[in-house]
Amino acid sequence: MGSADHIAEGQASVHAVGGWQVLLTRHEDAIVAVNDRCTHAAARLSTGRIRRGALMCPLHGARFDLADGHCIGGAYPALRRFPVRESDGVVEVAVPATPPGMDEMPVDH
Repeated sequence: MGSADHIAEGQASVHAVGGWQVLLTRHEDAIVAVNDRCTHAAARLSTGRIRRGALMCPLHGARFDLADGHCIGGAYPALRRFPVRESDGVVEVAVPATPPGMDEMPVDH
């Protein structure tokens, strides 16, 4: 997928993998991979901010914990997380074999 050196704490990068839009960032020295879609408003989380260990939706400010994907202070579903590993400086992400349905695709607002 790419070099682990290009994935920084507090920065988001998005990569298309098997039809999925995968947002990568670092949190507490670990690489995190999630679907680039707010579970509340379907917005691209990559256009929001990362602060205090959380992804913030650019539309409504919903916050999702990078440690486990749950919504902080809200009743929205958790983010879809993908297994990720770093091997010899290369990032590998495992996405489902089936491409995402419309309910898992981000929407440009």
